[in-house]
Amino acid sequence: MVKHIILWQLKDELSLEERTKAKNEIKNGLEALKGVVPGLKEIKVNINPLETSNADVMLDSTMESFEALKGYAVHPAHVKVAEGTVKPNVKLRVCMDYEI
Repeated sequence: MVKHIILWQLKDELSLEERTKAKNEIKNGLEALKGVVPGLKEIKVNINPLETSNADVMLDSTMESFEALKGYAVHPAHVKVAEGTVKPNVKLRVCMDYEI
């Protein structure tokens, strides 16, 4: 099993309304991938960080293998969310993948 953790900071120029919309779209889009992307066992997106956080959105996902993670990265449903919703709203992405 492989954990795939991402932290994102949203772009500074987004208004509060735009930030809220972006967070919800990212959450809904990514969480909808469960059952669509082969090897994706669990996926949870947190959009309500405490004020002590320096990230706006967190993805916590579990893949059945490293090969499944590589497949997830290029799966058309994932690419659609990443390109259409995540990248246009994000200024910084930090990723950590590890075996469990």
